[in-house]
Amino acid sequence: MTTWDEQTVAVLRGLAMDGPRAANSGHPGTAMALSPLGHVLFSRIMQHDPTKPEWFDRDRFILSVGHVSILLYSLLHLSGYDLSHEDLKAFRQIGSRTPGHPERGHTAGVEVTTGPLAQGFANAVGEAVAERMLRTRYGVDLVDHRVYTIVGDGCLEEGLSHEAASLAGHLGLGRLITIYDDNKITIDGKTDLSLSDDAVARFRSYGWHVEELGEAMNDLDGLEAGIRRAMAVEDKPSLLILRSHIGWPTPSKVDTAAAHGSPFSLEEITETKALLGIPDEAFYVPAEILQGYAERLAPMQQRSADWLQRAQNSEQGRALLAVIEEPWSPAAQAVAPSYEVGSSVATRKAVGDSVAATVGADVPVVIGSADLTENVGLLVPGEPAQSIEHPGGRQLYYGIREHAMGAVMNGLALHGGVKAIGGTFFVFSDYLRPALRMAALSQAPATFVFSHDSIGVGEDGPTHQPVEHLAALRAMPGLSVVRPSDANECAVLWHKVMEERGPVALVTSRQNLPVLGEVVSPAFGSPARGGYVLRSGGENPDLVLVATGSEVQYALGAAEQLATEDVHARVVALPCWEWFDAQEIAYRDEVLPPELPTISVEAAVGFGWSRYSDLHIGVEGFGVSGPGPEVYAHFGIDADHVTQAARALLAFTQEEN
Repeated sequence: MTTWDEQTVAVLRGLAMDGPRAANSGHPGTAMALSPLGHVLFSRIMQHDPTKPEWFDRDRFILSVGHVSILLYSLLHLSGYDLSHEDLKAFRQIGSRTPGHPERGHTAGVEVTTGPLAQGFANAVGEAVAERMLRTRYGVDLVDHRVYTIVGDGCLEEGLSHEAASLAGHLGLGRLITIYDDNKITIDGKTDLSLSDDAVARFRSYGWHVEELGEAMNDLDGLEAGIRRAMAVEDKPSLLILRSHIGWPTPSKVDTAAAHGSPFSLEEITETKALLGIPDEAFYVPAEILQGYAERLAPMQQRSADWLQRAQNSEQGRALLAVIEEPWSPAAQAVAPSYEVGSSVATRKAVGDSVAATVGADVPVVIGSADLTENVGLLVPGEPAQSIEHPGGRQLYYGIREHAMGAVMNGLALHGGVKAIGGTFFVFSDYLRPALRMAALSQAPATFVFSHDSIGVGEDGPTHQPVEHLAALRAMPGLSVVRPSDANECAVLWHKVMEERGPVALVTSRQNLPVLGEVVSPAFGSPARGGYVLRSGGENPDLVLVATGSEVQYALGAAEQLATEDVHARVVALPCWEWFDAQEIAYRDEVLPPELPTISVEAAVGFGWSRYSDLHIGVEGFGVSGPGPEVYAHFGIDADHVTQAARALLAFTQEEN
């Protein structure tokens, strides 16, 4: 007689075939093989309440192999999440809640956006750090959950997995349990075409607890027992290696690359459903399956309700609820640092001062960098490093692992209850760009601090001088790119950065910059609006000089020179294009009058500036090695050259008129 568990697994395997078949697109084979594992996790292991998907103390499940999304959607539907039978039928269709890869915020029950392999795995590391830090801060009665993730051969081949696994092992994240689907198949064929790693030795060398589950793919009790053994390991992350057979039990597709990325034929589906003992009916889900899940998960509703009552009835619980809602709110109470006009301060130093003020306000924040902690201004004064010995530490040393840092930050931010801030040199944003893109796509409220922002890096030369990076990041939808003009502007912008509900790239200078009086008393507007007027140029200015970051000083210097020639220049600082573009058109036109000739100044390529200016002064190639001020002069980025360009543009405009 078929048990309820066996019938449920058969139904999941049927849905794994039906979704891709209906969409004529998708990945059925791995979803079929992992159906028993998914069922064990969702019905026997995980602490989750489908009626309250945002219950804070739920276990987190991350499907790093995001192409297996049909399995996750099927599990969410059977469990009782807000994902209907019709949603399953709309798999991979425009506007559906079942897109090709899971998307955070789009589908109830999806914790992070996955798809690019190993991103989810690294996100899980961040989620586990957040759980440990908050458990230490608020107590086990309020924070007591685990993070489960499924990875495949592709995840472990990606270099990101090395960075993330090495960090997780070093940190001893005992609440992180990873199941490795060792099916030995990739798109090209058998994994032995390109892979001969010893996964057991590899992960043990990282400091992980490793167990080989062997041929337990269809052994529900064996899977449960293996996972529970890993749950008992508190001082190490766990890797459970499961030997699975992709496409099982379809006779023509088991253990073949053909089972990976293409729908099965109708004949193959019919044959397989007969072997599974379920009707040859598309998207077959009998009522008893849904009822069985409802009965198994009913206790979770009481557990989540009890948790909320505990949280509401204790001082610590109310504090936790507050930071879950607005983790940045204590930062708003922090006194922003201020700087004397005429002094000289690098904006990376201003970030460091703002970090100190934020930490002093007791914000639940995880701050760190990729081996450049003090260089980028992210050293937390007096704060112990996050570790087994100091599980509540707010300082996280990522090591030389930029890609992992970005993805771990996304996990931290999406877990909730903490602010994630991490940094490196701006030129190395290339190393974490995939994670930064995922932050933008999923609107993870993480703050990426990038210092050494221009050719002002100087002697390190073109390998370390970012020139195309501002344009590249500004081209990314959903990312706010902020480049402060001076230390006071940086301090003002820090508060807004902390309040952002999406990702921010805060780009700061290595070199000292003059503290500008015009920032303290602007002519019009404010930095928090993304663009504002530093110098009005009188009632009828002749042109506009607009700049960001370290080049604002040169725009102001040129305006002074032009004034001696009776040329009236308006000077505008544009620290964040995205925030400025979100302002009402009347404000934007007041700041940048469209009828006036406009010159932009930025020590970077001019790509994108044509939306705001008629002429760009910048760098249209790679940098050079030499002292920073000399490099600026070499490229003609100074007040004198801006003045010359203004004269030429005005002469050209007069000729045209």
